[in-house]
Amino acid sequence: PTDSSSDTEEAAPYLVGVGRADCTGPVAQVPLMGYANPDQVGGGLLSRLYSRAFIVADPEDSKRVVFVSADIGMVSQRVRLEVLKELQSKYGDLYRQDNVILSGTHTHSGPGGYFQYTLFWITSKGLVRPALSSIVSGIVKSIDIAHENMRRGRLFINRGTVENSQINRSPFSYLENPESERSRYSSNTDKEMVVLKMVDEDGYELGLISWFAVHPVSMNNSNHLVNSDNVGYASYLFEQEKNRGMLPGEGSFVAAFASSNLGDVSPNTRGPFCANTGESCDNPQSACPVGGAAMCMAKGPGSDMFESTRIIGQNIYLKAKELYEKASQEVTGPLSSAHQWVNMSNVSVELNATHTVRTCKPALGHSFAAGTIDGVGAFNFTQGSVEGDPFWDQIRDQLLGEPSNETKACHKPKPILFSTGEMSWPHPWHPDIVDVQIAAIGSLAILAVPGEFTTMSGRRLREAVTSEFHSHGTPGMNVVIAGLCNVYTHYITTYEEYQVQRYEAASTIYGPHTLSAYIQLYRGLAKAIALNATEDLPRGPEPPLFNVTSMTLLPSLSAESAPGGKTFGDVLEEVRPEYGEREVAEVTFVGANPRTSAENATEHNFLMVERYSNISRSWHAVLNDASWDTRFYWSKGSGGQSNVTVEWHIPAGTEPGVYRLRYFGHYKKRVSLFRTVTVPFEGSSSAFQITAP
Repeated sequence: PTDSSSDTEEAAPYLVGVGRADCTGPVAQVPLMGYANPDQVGGGLLSRLYSRAFIVADPEDSKRVVFVSADIGMVSQRVRLEVLKELQSKYGDLYRQDNVILSGTHTHSGPGGYFQYTLFWITSKGLVRPALSSIVSGIVKSIDIAHENMRRGRLFINRGTVENSQINRSPFSYLENPESERSRYSSNTDKEMVVLKMVDEDGYELGLISWFAVHPVSMNNSNHLVNSDNVGYASYLFEQEKNRGMLPGEGSFVAAFASSNLGDVSPNTRGPFCANTGESCDNPQSACPVGGAAMCMAKGPGSDMFESTRIIGQNIYLKAKELYEKASQEVTGPLSSAHQWVNMSNVSVELNATHTVRTCKPALGHSFAAGTIDGVGAFNFTQGSVEGDPFWDQIRDQLLGEPSNETKACHKPKPILFSTGEMSWPHPWHPDIVDVQIAAIGSLAILAVPGEFTTMSGRRLREAVTSEFHSHGTPGMNVVIAGLCNVYTHYITTYEEYQVQRYEAASTIYGPHTLSAYIQLYRGLAKAIALNATEDLPRGPEPPLFNVTSMTLLPSLSAESAPGGKTFGDVLEEVRPEYGEREVAEVTFVGANPRTSAENATEHNFLMVERYSNISRSWHAVLNDASWDTRFYWSKGSGGQSNVTVEWHIPAGTEPGVYRLRYFGHYKKRVSLFRTVTVPFEGSSSAFQITAP
């Protein structure tokens, strides 16, 4: 227990519940979601993905707010609609589209394939039902756990500055914003972290949510291991510290590191360098003299991507821990939530008394294909193109049809590469109907935004909403942006940043006035909350749920075999008899496709590190596959054969003793011409000694 509530006599103001559930899904063959690189498919596991749910309720009535942060690239409309449907059937009208916020951490190393809009099918091989199902059931399960664990509790808020953990990856776009605006800020990224601490009425610690703007792209697009990246590592460190003696992913304390306005924010703090020459490519086009944009890549602080992930994750964790321990400002007051569906392809925005503008049908610009310094695109497109390329434009016109003059004019100066709002085969390529949502917990307002706001876009939105609350008699609100919520609509830049068409601007799909439209909409929600008039908000047009159950180019799971004279789980390459700390213990087994396990048991654990106890004369689990010290690699051979390698990167301070590595899998066995069955199996390395340093 902490002492932060010992001197308060009055009853705890809220009911609070927290929950965590696995949402990893298939770790092999499914393309990873984030870099849009079709070659980047899953080939194993570094760390598990979790959904973390937090429920705050009014003890006196049925008012509640649910915030979920899931270790996924972004929440898709498909995921949200399916989650709400399940909640409706379990809880009736308790959890609804207005009071449930679903936010993705934006890791780029989770399985894709959980989208209903066609654009996202291209890089994730369609709609992958097992990936979608594990995300939906993981989110629902985390909410179930939080719901079952509700108790009287208190909330405390704190904020502070995180150093050495981010850079602006489009600084030349940022510089387009007015100097008078930029001079009000000390940095071209938001360094502030907001932490919400949760304890029960006896001061027993329940969990925390941290909001901080950084892209979880410390793991780059050469990675094939599923993991939750830097913010996931921060969650892991916090939960390991609070749930002492538990295996990773177990224990009641839940720590979420949620996304915010991270649009132009990279964790790769050494900045962009040419991969071939080593010189800086920090220029408006992010291009290298030799090799162009495809050679320009940002480097993290570590010697490799694994180390960079840990350094950034640890920085974020340490700041959150400090803010958590010192949090003393209590959050009290009523709960409320406001939500609307909006057709974002046609919003009329009043800029001032005389000037009205509109948003556009969705479209992506040429620089979208360039990617960023965190993950470069294909075909050597460059960032900052305000003119089309006749070669690519002609290919596009032949394959996908030419954008209408209306759409071209609406998006100016963006040269359109894909006019997604005018492409509807076999389903629309991009959403028109978008969620806007605010949930208020006393003095804390959470703005659930459907995409990636850049640093300055986020500042403008927070400022507008704060002043809206103020002007309607609710001063001093703590306004935070929760990113990647509810439906994915790519980026939201400022009007000024839009003019130079770097990647973020080319990916601002509803045109140059997207931000102004969102500011107008979120102001409306804030006003409704401040005036207690959320019931009067028009619901707006309901989003479609397309009738696609599964549409995928993934290879089907067929019967598997072990090499001659061997069986599944047999050791092919054995561990050494002895290791010291900071060495890597490694064993290779006759393996099977991990997808078979994921489709058989949602929370399948693939590996264990076990230590032998002389006292009980038995083996005890010390690590599972959720540990960041273990790595699980799957490699497919020919003729239905495959290998699995389990690595344990032995950390400094590991207790000396006798250990072994174990592997748990499932294989498909043919029982007749048309039928296969799934058979579980396991394997173990020989015992090995870890010696004292």
